[in-house]
Amino acid sequence: MDEVLLERIEDGVLTLTMNRPDRLNALSWEMCDRLVRALERAAADRAVGAILLTGAGRAFCAGGDVKNMAASGAAPETYEERTADLRRRMEASRLLHEIAKPTIAMVRGPAAGAGLSLAAACDLRIAGEDARFTTAFAKVGLSGDFGGHYFLTRLVGTAKARELYLLSPVIDARTALGLGLVHKVVADAALDDEAKAVARALANGPRVALSYMKQNLNLAETASLTTVMDAEAMRHTRCTGTDDHREGALAFVEKRAPRFEGR
Repeated sequence: MDEVLLERIEDGVLTLTMNRPDRLNALSWEMCDRLVRALERAAADRAVGAILLTGAGRAFCAGGDVKNMAASGAAPETYEERTADLRRRMEASRLLHEIAKPTIAMVRGPAAGAGLSLAAACDLRIAGEDARFTTAFAKVGLSGDFGGHYFLTRLVGTAKARELYLLSPVIDARTALGLGLVHKVVADAALDDEAKAVARALANGPRVALSYMKQNLNLAETASLTTVMDAEAMRHTRCTGTDDHREGALAFVEKRAPRFEGR
């Protein structure tokens, strides 16, 4: 239990568990560095078809380690060094968002500050009934990091994102579902099974097609219609040559479930 990040691959799913339950999985420098390295490895690992991010114990992630911040006093590094260090750790959010594999956040308990940003960076969020969400930054005199402004603006709209940041309310799982911040809310006892079932289904799906879908969706956030349609045409045509497409078409004709192999 001294490992701050637990990694496990099973049925094509890489489960990454933030493991500081006594601190509600508050982000330490070591945890962030480990998370970034794990995601970089997963990007190139053919054994990984989907990534499930969660927290140990009764929380997803309480954000930055505020107790450690308060105790540490002034950091000895320069402003530029501290900025570069934070930016490196924030790569975890970019990787969760951009990695060409589905990412799922399984949220129980609080997801606050940078913890909320990490959950928002994932493609899907499945929450237990006891999940709670808050930006929290204003309460400790910080502006916010880990891409939360980018993700929340796109998930819930600019007006609601401003409310969530400026007023820092705590919202429950059902409210988050209504806002579109999470995709599904399940009973706490069923959360593990439900989230892992979704992750396995994605890992065992048509991996080339799912990878291209994610790349198209990310491109659509900033590109023109013409650029997106050009990319769609290229990637869709590529998919027609995959074994998974041929298997999917045959399964459709034969009225059975497809057996995808990820190629």
